[in-house]
Amino acid sequence: MKNLLQNIFSPILNIFEKNNDEFIYRSLNRKIVIFISVVFSLLAFALPAYMPKLIEMGYWFVMIVFGALSLVGLVVGFLGSDKAVAKLLGSR
Repeated sequence: MKNLLQNIFSPILNIFEKNNDEFIYRSLNRKIVIFISVVFSLLAFALPAYMPKLIEMGYWFVMIVFGALSLVGLVVGFLGSDKAVAKLLGSR
């Protein structure tokens, strides 16, 4: 199942895994990425509950940005290699 999901999300994962640079990975990095992604997804999905007027485009833009950031973070956090997680956090 993990291999199938990695194939589906390979365009996202390839962005973070294609360099051969050295990286510093700590075991806490993956947990940080997943936690921040969950927070972003909560912001994306809780926003409509607290904003009664979702007619303006600004609200939709914020929801799309937080949703996209959470998707990328969750994909890299759960399916990515240690190198991808370290690159997402900016470790070199």
